[in-house]
Amino acid sequence: MFKKILVANRGEIAVRIIRACKELNIKTVAIHSNVDTEAMHVKLADESICVGNALPNQSYLNIPSIISAINITGADAVHPGYGFLSESDKFSKILSSHKIKFIGPSHNSILELGNKSNALKLASEFNIPILGNKTSKNIENINEAQKISKEIGMPIVIKAAYGGGGKGMRVFNNKEEINNYFSQLKAEAKNYFGDDTMYAEKFLTNAKHIEFQVISDPSNNYAEIIGQRDCSIQRKNQKIIEEIPSDFIKINNIEKIEKNIKNLLIKNKYEGLGTLEFLYQDNEIFFIEMNTRLQVEHPVTEEAYEVDLVKYQIMVAAGYKVDLKDTIKRNHTIECRINAENARDFSPSPGTVKFINVPGGKGIRVDTALYTNYKVNPHYDSLVLKLVSKGKDRNESISIMKRGLDELIIDGINTNIELHKWILNQKDFVNGVYNTNWLEKNISRFG
Repeated sequence: MFKKILVANRGEIAVRIIRACKELNIKTVAIHSNVDTEAMHVKLADESICVGNALPNQSYLNIPSIISAINITGADAVHPGYGFLSESDKFSKILSSHKIKFIGPSHNSILELGNKSNALKLASEFNIPILGNKTSKNIENINEAQKISKEIGMPIVIKAAYGGGGKGMRVFNNKEEINNYFSQLKAEAKNYFGDDTMYAEKFLTNAKHIEFQVISDPSNNYAEIIGQRDCSIQRKNQKIIEEIPSDFIKINNIEKIEKNIKNLLIKNKYEGLGTLEFLYQDNEIFFIEMNTRLQVEHPVTEEAYEVDLVKYQIMVAAGYKVDLKDTIKRNHTIECRINAENARDFSPSPGTVKFINVPGGKGIRVDTALYTNYKVNPHYDSLVLKLVSKGKDRNESISIMKRGLDELIIDGINTNIELHKWILNQKDFVNGVYNTNWLEKNISRFG
C-alpha cells in the first residue's frame, strides 16, 4: 500500500479523499493556493504545502509546483480528485516518468477515452450505441460543420473534445446558426480547455442523462459496472440532482451493452474508477462521453450500494485485487448539489460563511469542506456541499431529502437550497416526467 498520497485538489473532494486515506492508514499531503491556507482539506491532511497563487493555473494546475511538492514531501502517489488535472494525460505521463503513481488511468487511456471524439469512435468499434457519425471528429471549420450536420440531421450539438462542465458546446438547429456561432464556439473551447478540437452529435429533444459507474483492474482483466445514475436534472449542462436508480427508464439490450462496456475497458487496459455517460430516449441509450476519473456524484452510488469507491480506487492503483461483482443495490439514493450561487440567475456568491448547520439523522450524508467563518472565494467552482439521502424506495428518499434540506442552513452566502426544495416538490419530478431540458424550461416558475 502507498505510504503517502498527495491530494492534488481542494474543497469537499480533497476532504473526501483524505478521509479514505486515513481509514487505509495512508499519510496525506494537501496542496493549496495562497487563498486556501485555512481550507478544511489543509487542516485535515498530515502535511500541507502552498503551490502558488489564487488562480488555478498558478496553483492547482501548476504541474512544476506540484512536482516540487511531491519531491519535498516524499509522496509516492497522487490522487487528482475531479476537475483540475484529473483528466490530464500530460500530468499522468509526467508522474509516471518520475515513478510517482497517478491514482487513475494511464495517460494512454486518458487520450483514448477522456478525449470525447476518440471515445466515440472507440465505443462504436465495441458496438456501444452512439449518436450520429463516428467520424465526426476534429471539425476544423464552418464548411466541415455544415457537412456533418447534413449527414447526421438537425438539430445537432457540437462539443469540444476536451470539454466539460457545459463549456465549449452548443445546440445548432439550422445552417444559419452554424454560420453565426461555430467559430465563436471553437474559440471558447480554446480559451477554456487549451484545445479547440470539436466533434458533433445528433441532439435528442426529450433525453434523460444516464451514466454507468465502472471500476476496472487491467492487471486482473477485471471490469465491473456498479449501477446507473439518473442525472437529468441539469441547468446549462451542469448536473443539479443525481439519483439511483432511475425508476423511469427501461433500456433495450442492456445486458449486451454492459458486456460491451466491460470488454472495452479490459481491452483498453483501463485502471480505476470511471463513468460512461449516455443519453436515453425511447428505451435506447447513446454513449456521449467518458469521465476518466472519480465523479463528483460518486457518493450517491456509494450510499445506494454501500461501498467505498474511493478506497477501492486507491487499492486498485496500489495493486490490490478487488472484486465487486456481487455488489447489489441496497437503497434508493438522491444527491443534491448545493452551490454558492444565486438560485435564480446562477451568478456566483463568494463570501464568508457566518453560520452553518448540517443535517443529520437516519438516511443523510453530507460531503462538504465548509465551516463557520470559512471564506468561499471566487476563484474556484461554486459547489460547496453535497447532500445525499437514502431510503428503502424513491418516496422515502425524497422525504428524507426534503427533511435534510429543511435542516441545512448556510448563512452569509447565497445558495441554491431553496431551488432544490422547489424541484423536489414539482409533480414532474415526483412523476419522473422530466428530461435534461426540464429545469431550463421551468426555472421561470421558481420563486
